[in-house]
Amino acid sequence: MNHWLIAPVVLPALMAPFVVLAARNHISIQRVFSLAGVAAMIAIAIGLVIETADGTIMLYQLGDWAAPFGIVLVGDRLSTMMVLLTALLAFFVLLYAIASGWDDRGWHFHSLFLFQLMGVMGAFLTGDLFNLFVFFEVLLIASYGLMIHSGGNRRMRAGVQYVLFNLIGSTLFLFALGSIYAETGTLNMADLANRVRLIGAEETVGIRVAAVLLLLVFAIKAALVPLHFWLPSSYAEAPAPVAALFAIMTKVGAYAIIRVYTMIFPPDLEVTAGLHEVWLLPAALVSLALGMVGVLAAKRLDRLVAFSVIGSMGMVMVSIALFTPAGIAVALYYIVHSTLAAGALFLISDLVRTGRGNVDLTTQRPMVGTAMTAGLFFVGAIAMAGLPPLSGFLGKLLLLNAAYGTDLVVWIWATVLTASLISIVGFARAGSVLFWKAHGVTEDATANKPAGERPSVLSYVAVGGLVTLLIGHTVFAGQVHGFTIVIADQLFASDPYISTVIDTPGKLSTPQEEY
Repeated sequence: MNHWLIAPVVLPALMAPFVVLAARNHISIQRVFSLAGVAAMIAIAIGLVIETADGTIMLYQLGDWAAPFGIVLVGDRLSTMMVLLTALLAFFVLLYAIASGWDDRGWHFHSLFLFQLMGVMGAFLTGDLFNLFVFFEVLLIASYGLMIHSGGNRRMRAGVQYVLFNLIGSTLFLFALGSIYAETGTLNMADLANRVRLIGAEETVGIRVAAVLLLLVFAIKAALVPLHFWLPSSYAEAPAPVAALFAIMTKVGAYAIIRVYTMIFPPDLEVTAGLHEVWLLPAALVSLALGMVGVLAAKRLDRLVAFSVIGSMGMVMVSIALFTPAGIAVALYYIVHSTLAAGALFLISDLVRTGRGNVDLTTQRPMVGTAMTAGLFFVGAIAMAGLPPLSGFLGKLLLLNAAYGTDLVVWIWATVLTASLISIVGFARAGSVLFWKAHGVTEDATANKPAGERPSVLSYVAVGGLVTLLIGHTVFAGQVHGFTIVIADQLFASDPYISTVIDTPGKLSTPQEEY
């Protein structure tokens, strides 16, 4: 049993209360410990990725209780990759929050930030559906606190909307868990994968209902149309570093769909036959189209970026809905790309707010620090819109290739290409209004506009770090896509995962043996 596997969950869980209790009134100490903790998580995540790269399935049994009765954490190629992606994003977001002073505009930013990481890491590593629910709730509580950080009526309203939608998801999740437990007597994912296959065709009603409810829950987390209404206002009104960290939140929903519907309810399972094609793929195509239309119609930069997140999640979900190894590999490649691109764009929108005083897409006088901010926006917009040469373009090519030969290839190609064109127009309009047309405005015409300030050098370094990761994702696209192909193959051959979790002996194999 490898004890490093629990470190990404335990480390932020221990540091968060320490920050509250021991460094509550010392923001500099909070910053040092938070940065050090996230840096340690990056190092641990790299070690976990290396350990699982050869196909090794890592298992941690809490209390040395064996599954399915004990709580287990499981590390494979997919979960460790997501842990590393989260840690990298969190480091640069935290660096920006410190550089911009966002962390000092309200109470308990660093402790909530660490609890948020605990929830995300736990969701990626858990091998049990009930504990996935628990980590979802940790996410909900911490993310609500982060959303309303530094206050404001608009932020509070958006936070309430965010909580209400997610509470609906939590309620549906509990109904789904109850149905699954009633039908199978277990909530361990590996054990479920074995038991669901044994359900007879005449007894599938309960498990079908549970499968649909789970898909609805994960679709809410992934902001899939028509369950996306919470995202635009929530992300746009949240503090920029919080919105940037939330770029990984929708990926938790996508991860859960990949994990559950390749292992527990795989495409060839008769119990849930047709669920992916009939429900998931059409919703994903509509999400992609609606998100990019929102990019074109947005009147503020932060809302534009929020709608681009919906569009990018539509792209991810289209790839997942194919439910082939090629499609899942493309989805994982695009998850990395869209997370980095969305995180960078949310931070860039805050650079615009700092240098301009607002993020309205209206013609105003040039902002402070125009050249550097414009350059970063240009790179982020190219990435999110999917223009060459960055990884978004490569991801779309891979998706079109994976969809070739499927029954809905015409719909997929038409939606992807049309949405790409719309997003290009939307980002080009925003860039021209913010940076190009501003040079034609006289001081007298904008005398009533608020004056901006120059962003700090460290703020540019933080955003530049995410942009550098995007460029690296492009340069090493072949290696990354090759790795995602291996991950997809492992997902569709889940027997090693199941045997590692179920057949590994623990200190107590069943509760009865204790007595």
